[in-house]
Amino acid sequence: MKYIDVHCHLDGDCYGNIPDLIKKTEDCGVEKIIAAGYDLSTSELFANYAKKYPSVYFTAGFHPTELHKLREGDLKIIAELAAEPKCVAIGEIGLDYHYPQTNAELQQKMFVKQLELACSLGLPVQIHSRDCAGDMCQILNKNAPLLTNGALLHCYSHSTEIALELQKLGIYFSFGGTSTWQGSKKARRTIAALAEDRLLTETDSPYLPPKSLYGVFPNTPASIPEILCNMAEVRGVSAEHMAEAVWQNAHALFTKLQNA
Repeated sequence: MKYIDVHCHLDGDCYGNIPDLIKKTEDCGVEKIIAAGYDLSTSELFANYAKKYPSVYFTAGFHPTELHKLREGDLKIIAELAAEPKCVAIGEIGLDYHYPQTNAELQQKMFVKQLELACSLGLPVQIHSRDCAGDMCQILNKNAPLLTNGALLHCYSHSTEIALELQKLGIYFSFGGTSTWQGSKKARRTIAALAEDRLLTETDSPYLPPKSLYGVFPNTPASIPEILCNMAEVRGVSAEHMAEAVWQNAHALFTKLQNA
């Protein structure tokens, strides 16, 4: 079976030796990894990894909680990175109202600005969405024309009902290690309810390990087979069937996966 991790982070010292991490991941059958940039430095770092490792692709963008780092001209550099053959999306972008000092107005403004950037570049987006369901739905519905190149809500955590509405906009949804946890009833309901062609697998490494590695840090893309098998079980299909569906979905959304 061929597996793909559509959203992880490969920065920091927690992994130790990156070549060993990549080899371990490939040995588990994870043939492609999308490293999600969340500010300028990580977007540039993952662009370099993508050049170095055949299995690694990347996204470029500014995460909502990292907007304090944004400087004049940074989005121009993001656009330049997006022209790289292995940059598959603008991201990780979106909204996150979890922290007390959230500047919701700035987050919304920069979210739409990066949606506009992605649309102008003909790229999909990878979206982060936490504790912001109402505003997220409003922005996505209002700016639906900007999503014509595709969109992914990564590590989906809102309700099943919201997911069913958003999939009408052509949005994809990825699920990670938390969907395997014993208490993850909402994620399981959503996985079961969504159309098969909207589903993707991720790890959000180094965070959110699956059930078998609960409490272990760092999580790695090598966890994808466990996440995929859980998704298949929830949907009542074989792991082989689910793996092929996810593989096809990823390549349908991230069209540069096919070309790099």
